[in-house]
Parts: sequence; structure tokens; C-alpha cells
Amino acid sequence: AEVARAAAGWLARAGDRRLDDPVLVRHLWWTAVDLGLPLQLHTGFGDNDLRLHRADPAHLTDWLHLTAGTIPVMLLHCWPYQRQAAHLAAVFEQVYLDVGLALHHVGPARAGAVLAEALEITPFRKLLYSSDAYGVAEFHHLGAVAFRQGLAGLLQQRVDADELSLADALRIARWTGGDNARRVYGLTDLATDLTDPTDL
Repeated sequence: AEVARAAAGWLARAGDRRLDDPVLVRHLWWTAVDLGLPLQLHTGFGDNDLRLHRADPAHLTDWLHLTAGTIPVMLLHCWPYQRQAAHLAAVFEQVYLDVGLALHHVGPARAGAVLAEALEITPFRKLLYSSDAYGVAEFHHLGAVAFRQGLAGLLQQRVDADELSLADALRIARWTGGDNARRVYGLTDLATDLTDPTDL
């Protein structure tokens, strides 16, 4: 009954279809858990009506404890809270993240810095590629270039510092570039070696 009342109120708001009613949001989140589907949550900056301090993914900590062992939770975009998102990905098995929206805003020259903060403690098997592109085709291209150049630079630094072998760096690039998303969303059988991603 509470959900029905909230839905009726939301549908009655002419011209404002943003789903921000806490009753409906809570209902949808728990419905995702019941269905066993991955849940994407946009955290960090976005539209001009949000209050950025309320978009910190660390606010999800109690809910992530409640849903441990259920569904994958994807923290999307995250900036400027990529470190908080990384912490959640490191301590909760079900949490994954991408920083795609930030990358096509900061561009290729700064993408490495944003990715470096996200990867300080994020397990390599938990980082997902995203261009967060919309509109013109150039946004898709810019997002892809920023991600590829940023990640390649970070991995090259680790290879040069003898922290990673070249084979490990290439495997991490495959994982973050597509294999992690295919695995967590159950999209296809993987042709690449992702049998034991916990070793990195």
C-alpha cells in the first residue's frame, strides 16, 4: 500500500519524472535483490539538482552490509568519490565500480589521475570500463580514448617499476576493458583467462 501511494504521487507530478521518492527507490533496490539482478547506482556528480555531499557512495555502507552475498552492485562514475568507491569495492565482495563519466569530462590528459585514485585499492577484477557517452559519437570516442590512455599509462608505470609483468598488465587491461563486465553481467562465456581473478 505504501508503494502504491508513493507511485501514484510520483505519477501525478506533471513534468517531473525524476524517481527520487525514498519509498519507490527503496522498493526498486530490494526488487533488484529479489530478482538477483546487478544493480547500477550512479554516485558522485551529475545533474545540477543533486547535492554532491549526499552522492558519496560511502553512504551505502549499511545497505551493502544488508545485501552482502546477494547481487552485484555497480557504482557508476563516482567522481570526486572514486576513493570511497574503491574502498567499498575492496571490502565488499559484491561491489564494482567505473569512473566513466569523470573520464570524458577530465579528458585523456587527466584520466590517468582519476583512474590511479580509483585503482589504489580497487581489485583489478572489480574495475569496469565505461565511456558514459551520450549524444554525439565523439563522446563515445573521447571516453574510450581517455580510458585506454589512462589505464595504459598506469599499467606501464607498474610494469616499469617491476610491480607487474607485461602478461599481467595485458590481462588486467582485458579484464577492465570488457571481461569484468561480461562476467558480472553474465553476458557471454569468456574466452580469456578469468578463472581465478583473485590472484591480483
